[in-house]
Amino acid sequence: MLNMIETKIPFNKPYFTGKETDYIKDAVSRGKISGNGHYTQLCHDFFEKKYGFKKVLLTSSCTDALEMAAILIDIQPGDEVIVPSYTFVSTANAFVLRGAKIVFADSRVDHPGIDEDKIEGLISSKTKAIVPVHYAGVACDMDKVMDLADKYNLFVVEDAAQAIDSFYIGNDGVKRPLGSIGHLSAFSFHETKNIISGEGGMLVVNDERFVKRAEVIWEKGTNRSAFFKGEVDKYGWVDIGSSFLPSDITAAFLWAQLEHLDDIQSNRKQIWETYYSGLKIWAAKNSIRLPFIPDFSTNNAHMFYLVCKNEYQRDFLLKKFNESGIFAVFHYLSLHKSTYFDNKYIGKSLERSDFYSETLIRVPFYINLPVENVISNIVTLDIN
Repeated sequence: MLNMIETKIPFNKPYFTGKETDYIKDAVSRGKISGNGHYTQLCHDFFEKKYGFKKVLLTSSCTDALEMAAILIDIQPGDEVIVPSYTFVSTANAFVLRGAKIVFADSRVDHPGIDEDKIEGLISSKTKAIVPVHYAGVACDMDKVMDLADKYNLFVVEDAAQAIDSFYIGNDGVKRPLGSIGHLSAFSFHETKNIISGEGGMLVVNDERFVKRAEVIWEKGTNRSAFFKGEVDKYGWVDIGSSFLPSDITAAFLWAQLEHLDDIQSNRKQIWETYYSGLKIWAAKNSIRLPFIPDFSTNNAHMFYLVCKNEYQRDFLLKKFNESGIFAVFHYLSLHKSTYFDNKYIGKSLERSDFYSETLIRVPFYINLPVENVISNIVTLDIN
């Protein structure tokens, strides 16, 4: 057993490749550390070439990217946006800020992600967009989502905050990067993600009609980007926008991470597989579910979670983890029951979302995690 005084296993530990400060110093020496500098362009080129994204723009956070998406699809007061209840507040808040009415969808029975089969019943004449969240980096069934979008003329904004380097395998057998399928998508590089920059995010534009306006919104509502590309002889205020772009220092940090993307992913996948094989028998014995990966999704090893049979078992297990020096945590609370939204929600009961809120535990997950030690502690627990 771990000595809980001498050894603590944190939930997350940021991984550093060793080149981050070198590139930050280089960015400083270049004399331009504001947004859209040398390292920003390196990151943009990386994502556009590796994943075939039409246009990418680094942002200060995934929240910023979602807020840009809400502006780009012209969300107006009274528009309805379909969002899973089991997600982070930014998924909904980005559209609330533009005056949208949020219509919450329930989770799947086999996975915390949105129940794609429940979406059509939530669509009305006021629906403007669907925001599928790729929970734990596991794809939503994007064929179903995009078919509904085409049928009802809706926008799709993929919340791919956790989904870097994960893919969707469509009905046609083609493997597509998550974030490349909807009209727009948003990624996170928060320190808890696979690839990090402390805080940070990225907007992906897959629809050509949004490319030029995205650059304007990104640059505070000015056509500054067009000016620096020589497309106009002066720049000024041409649209709404904000200061969404990050410092080139942030981009320099991110670039050091991207250079090691394959190694980071390989390490994380090995940890994920070790968790799965090491906990499979124990989980079955205690009626606990391990993560489910549908056939249409790859696994980017963003997190490893346990789904307990009830809230009592969840709380008991968290207590035992803590006593063993393992810092495990629960995850989202259903947004439709949040303090902000509780008196606004008039929809149906969202039983699966509430179930995951009460039963899901995330266990420690980071590069160089002593995963065998964690497993050896967990499997000694008899919680029936």
